[in-house]
Amino acid sequence: MYTIGQVSEMFGLPISTLRYYDKEGLFPGLERRGSIRLFGDNELEALRVIECLKQSGLEIRDIKQFFAWVAEGSSTYANRKALFEHRRAAVEEQMRALEKTLAMVEFKCWYYEKAIADGNEDGIRASELEAEFAEMDGWNAESDAAMLLNGLGIPTENHYSMMSELPGALKVKVLLAQALFGNPDILLLDEPTNHLDLDAIAWLEEFLINFENTVIVVSHDRYFLNKVCTHTADIDYGKIQLYAGNYDFWYESSQLLMKQMKEANKKKEEKIKELQEFISRFSANASKSKQATSRKRALEKIQLDDMRPSSRKYPYIDFRPNREIGNEVLMVENLSKTIDGVKVLDNISFTLGHNDKVAFVGANEQAITTFFRILVGELEPDEGSYKWGVTTSQAYFPKDNTQEFDNDLTITDWLTQYSEIKDATYVRGFLGRMLFPGEDGVKKVRVLSGGEKVRCLLSKMMISGANILILDEPTNHLDMESITALNNGLIKFPGVILFTSHDHQFVQTTANRIMEILPDGKLIDKITTYDEYLASDEMAKKRHVFQVNEEDAADN
Repeated sequence: MYTIGQVSEMFGLPISTLRYYDKEGLFPGLERRGSIRLFGDNELEALRVIECLKQSGLEIRDIKQFFAWVAEGSSTYANRKALFEHRRAAVEEQMRALEKTLAMVEFKCWYYEKAIADGNEDGIRASELEAEFAEMDGWNAESDAAMLLNGLGIPTENHYSMMSELPGALKVKVLLAQALFGNPDILLLDEPTNHLDLDAIAWLEEFLINFENTVIVVSHDRYFLNKVCTHTADIDYGKIQLYAGNYDFWYESSQLLMKQMKEANKKKEEKIKELQEFISRFSANASKSKQATSRKRALEKIQLDDMRPSSRKYPYIDFRPNREIGNEVLMVENLSKTIDGVKVLDNISFTLGHNDKVAFVGANEQAITTFFRILVGELEPDEGSYKWGVTTSQAYFPKDNTQEFDNDLTITDWLTQYSEIKDATYVRGFLGRMLFPGEDGVKKVRVLSGGEKVRCLLSKMMISGANILILDEPTNHLDMESITALNNGLIKFPGVILFTSHDHQFVQTTANRIMEILPDGKLIDKITTYDEYLASDEMAKKRHVFQVNEEDAADN
């Protein structure tokens, strides 16, 4: 058996790359002793195959598919050929580009040799510039650019198009490729996963994992951060503190450290109280005066740790249903709906159980929003029906909350109208949990920021006591702390959830059932996690291409 460090030396691979392979499930039989990974002969052989396939031009998702076929015993010649088929066009284009480059180099070498022989100063200077160009790897620039563009999912036929001719989604990818190009010493990325489809995000993750230079990235995509980052920089009190580990490791360790510090201080407070009581009781007693004096000295030595409260605030999100849900939850039968002449829902049928937490995924966002609005009674289906169980109660988080806050109510008055208990103190308790302390309760809802409105809506859902939550993109406008708190709140929620979100980790950790509404309005329904769903259906990643408008593209 070999440790990960030994395997890293044997194969000349970074430890981060081996960890990435493990996370992707390429070493299913890997033995673990605590936090230590132990590689056996099977894992070493698998690693050799992985590196061989990567050298052949395959990406990790292709290699995973190959291993899956092998495990199923279905690794046929046709299967293996299919894996390489999609790479052929790109490789052929790169070969043609290299042939042109080679012909140009041969011509320029002849020209510069002739110029030097003739004593042509311009020719000599050109040859010097040509040498500098070669040192900068200029001859490979075109092929390197093509590889970046292909990796991000930009078709070869668009490589020589004008930027003005490209759709918004491709413009964003080109701008990202521009930042990655040239092997920079330091790569600065500000929300690089915004508006990228899942295939492009997966490619970017692998690119950054294998990128040998420094990467500094800002992102609200926790899944992406956990995969790519080896260190986390915490900005607080105007200072930056660097920690080893990804975002989840930093978050869990910081919470644990805070808990330990609080417990240590609690013990010290109890000791101080005990000593104070002893001193007050026996300081006047001559027989106990020496003991009292010694304990007074001990008291003076006890100091509480300076626990500077963090400026980073996490809301308290806890959905508690007023009633336990029964076995009959929701039945949808042959439901269809057409919007503006387009059939967004086509003959959809399914039944929900009392343990289901369903994530609606895919690019058909209009269809998902329409379906949610039908379930809460805002729209009527063209055909079919749905029926909620008699023990159910629903709380809805709309994607568009404009109407909710189009009034002059204060936050407290706005939330009170949804509470069974019409008590300002009771309502303010919910607002305080959602970071609206004290005077914030008298703020007008009309002037709230996007994040504040989302926290108000979540307060409304908590105060309702519903046992079914329907959430349409609840992570929009939220900061990382609020997303984490909402994620944890939904994980421990004992009822049924129907939701959609672009946040990969949010979906992966919350949902136990995945539904995808296809562009034609049909439904794919699988009881599985999000990662397992994507791994089982390679085309699902390609379908998850979210719409990008021209304004969004310009902002990136």
